Amino acid sequence: MQISFQAVHFVADQKLKDFISERLEKLTKFHAKIINATVFMKLENSGQIKDKIVELKLAIPGHTLIGTNVDKSFEASFDDAMESVQRQLVRLHDKQLAQSRQSH
Repeated sequence: MQISFQAVHFVADQKLKDFISERLEKLTKFHAKIINATVFMKLENSGQIKDKIVELKLAIPGHTLIGTNVDKSFEASFDDAMESVQRQLVRLHDKQLAQSRQSH
């Protein structure tokens, strides 16, 4: 799986990229044919609190799955966005299994 990072209003350090890459690799057990993952990270300055926005876009054959979240840290934001994409992957996988059973 190819992973690309896009950071807006800041520079993402290697530690954050490694954390995200490790987590993304675990998604392959839910779907073997993930083509690529794009991670958009944005630092939004809203008053006193800096919100960390993460948008995760996953490309698999025939589908694009997207998960977005805002939290106080990029790690927490990414985890929630990944959970959303993981649920979508499982749902899609179950749907494909059901269709293949019907065609037999």
